[in-house]
Amino acid sequence: MIEVTNLYKAFDGKPVLKGISAVFETGKTNMIIGRSGSGKTVFLKSMLGLIEPDKGVISFDGRIWNQLSLDEQRQIRKEVGVVFQGNALFDSMTIEENIKFPMRMFTSMSPEEKKKRVNEVLEQVNLEGVNDKYPAEISGGMQKRVALARAIVLYPKYLFCDEPNSGLDPKTAIIIDNLIHDLTVRYNTTTVINTHDMNSIMEIGEKIILLKDGYKQWEGDKSQIFFTDNPDLNDFVFSSSLFRKVKELVQREGHF
Repeated sequence: MIEVTNLYKAFDGKPVLKGISAVFETGKTNMIIGRSGSGKTVFLKSMLGLIEPDKGVISFDGRIWNQLSLDEQRQIRKEVGVVFQGNALFDSMTIEENIKFPMRMFTSMSPEEKKKRVNEVLEQVNLEGVNDKYPAEISGGMQKRVALARAIVLYPKYLFCDEPNSGLDPKTAIIIDNLIHDLTVRYNTTTVINTHDMNSIMEIGEKIILLKDGYKQWEGDKSQIFFTDNPDLNDFVFSSSLFRKVKELVQREGHF
């Protein structure tokens, strides 16, 4: 579980996060949604330790980040897996070398143990046999699965995904969504997903937090989206005519 309390962050005197509090639950796909400029990227990077908040508390299963020693913070970093928006694969490394990278940084595993673990995670993301290929030799969807494999290679307690479906076609995006959800259940991780993709939200959104102008404006789950009167959420979700029609249908039937 990740708990965030009263988080503030400003850049050059301009507030970006304005007192956000949230709880991200273990074993669930927790989503941060909002339009560009809402603060969701700064919020995610603050939890990752890439940005230092001006005020507030971030705790990982009771361990308060800014009260930890450098060694204790390093231990938490070993427990974190990250899928970046642009995948962040190393072009000059093979798929196997990319996935081994966290193991080289954080473990003393033998070459044989690393190889075995690479093959395990490739199987879990349905990419057996691509070990010796380079990122440029596989599709965007396959690259995303490699990024997922690298993110889970150290059995993470916490999995962060920044716009994981960016640039993917709808069919591939659904595959990635389901993989993230399946891996969340398999490893019982606290998964936090930064997204504006409504299909992802409705597919795997078990806990959803809406940010707007640096504030938390709404939280709930995907089933509650169709019954809320929150104007900010309605403006974000139902700007699409398709989702407006779905909402009308759901409200008429009385259930999701």
